[in-house]
Formats: sequence, C-alpha cells, structure tokens
Amino acid sequence: MNETLVTVVGNVATQPDYREATNGSAVSRFRLAATVRRWDRGREEWSDAYTSFYTVRAWRTLAANVVASVTIGEPVIVQGKLRIQDQERDGKRWLSAEIDAVSIGHDLTRGTSAFRRVSPARPLPVEPVRMAGARADAMAPPGAEPGMKGVAPDHPPAVAGAGGAGAVSAGAVGAAEVAVGATPL
Repeated sequence: MNETLVTVVGNVATQPDYREATNGSAVSRFRLAATVRRWDRGREEWSDAYTSFYTVRAWRTLAANVVASVTIGEPVIVQGKLRIQDQERDGKRWLSAEIDAVSIGHDLTRGTSAFRRVSPARPLPVEPVRMAGARADAMAPPGAEPGMKGVAPDHPPAVAGAGGAGAVSAGAVGAAEVAVGATPL
C-alpha cells in the first residue's frame, strides 16, 4: 500500500509500443528522458546537468491513447508509481527505474496540444417508436421522395466528422455517424 508516487517532466526518448499482456490487458511502454537544468552563474546561461531515464508503462485505455498521441521528442508530464528494480546482466548489477503511469500529458509550458476526447462506444439513443398506424410518408427522412420509407439501402451512413444535420455520433473516435432523422444536438 505504501507506493511511491512521482511526477516526472521530460521528453519521450523512444517510440511508444503497444502490446497485449498475458491477461489480455493492453500495455504501452516507452522511455522517458528527464534532464536536470541548472543556472550557470559564470556563463550566465542555463546548462544541462545530467539525464535520468525511466521506463514508463501505461495500461488499458491509457496505453491506447499514449500510442495515438505521443511520439519521440515530445515534452510530457508523467505521473505514476515509481518502482526501482535491481537486476544482474552479464555479471554486472543494474538499477532500473520504472513508472506505472496513472496519467500522461503533454507539457504545455513548451508547446501546444490539440485534445480529442475518446469515449467508449455506447449504444445510440433510440428514436421514439411511432404509432403503428402512422403513414409511411410521415416516417421518411426530411427531403425524401413521397412514398419512400426510411433511408435507401444503398445509402451509406455519414462518415465520422461529417456532422451533417441529423447525424448522431456513435461515441468513439473514428466511428461512423448514423443518420437518424433527428435535429442536430
């Protein structure tokens, strides 16, 4: 229960990879380089002191979002549980620092970022059921020809991001929108 929680500011040093763990959970991993900068009074400028490297692991939804959002060299802020591991390789002892990330984001003090919300796919809201005796013309979408009931079978659904009138998002990034004949939200 006594986990060491840390917040590390640095740059992404390796391209995040994406895998599935043995239990079926998604996991992403990348290396984070955090360089200490100090003010050099003699030269009157900032200079790099040393760099610490961390292996950052993200799980489940965070893993997928990291792979879709983060690339090499980008400044990020990582918050998570620190784990120091003592290993032996080729007769030498090594210490490695790993962070099980809880949160990862771009460092906005060094640039801008465009945020896109990702939500799990949810069922679309159901349109109210019409009375059984309603005329077929009344059920046709706006602008349809008289006698046309519903959308033609060869009519493809609107593409994600089209945002046409009556389109309702399926709830996931990249998912197709479906025309339901409702007014825009």
